[in-house]
Amino acid sequence: MKFRKIPKQLFHFFLQGVLVLAPISITIWTVIAVFNWIDGILPNLVYNIVPSLIGTDQFGVPRRIPGLGFIVFVAIALIVGYISPSFIVSRLVDFADRLLEKTPGIKLIYTTLKDFFEAFAGNKRKFDKAVLVSIDAPDIWRMGFITQEDLHEFGLPEYVAVYVPQSYAFSGNLYFVKRDRIRVVTDISSADAMKFAISGGVSDVDEHEQQR
Repeated sequence: MKFRKIPKQLFHFFLQGVLVLAPISITIWTVIAVFNWIDGILPNLVYNIVPSLIGTDQFGVPRRIPGLGFIVFVAIALIVGYISPSFIVSRLVDFADRLLEKTPGIKLIYTTLKDFFEAFAGNKRKFDKAVLVSIDAPDIWRMGFITQEDLHEFGLPEYVAVYVPQSYAFSGNLYFVKRDRIRVVTDISSADAMKFAISGGVSDVDEHEQQR
């Protein structure tokens, strides 16, 4: 009888190991992949402009000093973030912004990326107001985020735009719903609300953390 339990115990140990290793491994792999991608921007850019400056290795890949591209990228981002509020730089940024927004073809790509990044960071964050929204039935609620509170341009003055993320995915759906069908979430932060929705409700939330 004991020998019959060995396969079941081994399978149980295997699942326990997967549950422990999977989140750690995927997180480490994601961080390394993002680091390598950012770190490779500078060598690839220099190679495309001046190929003879850095050359290539035996595999035809532009040579690079590991970590240098990432440090340069972070330094440039910090410098740009520091000087961007200045009068001259802000005017240059505004000029480039208007130019890209009026350029056919590029306009769609630029505005989409700009709105996407501003939705998560900066002064124009959109996913900072978590709500419960009733869409399918009066007694069924979904976790969502108000992205627009003024829909007069759509002829819907009594409605708001609510983005509802999907569980275990980076996609979601946009709904126009009446204000009386939403409840603003005030007991948890918007970050915890997003984590709770994407995880399918399995993530813990801090009930004592008030939303800012």
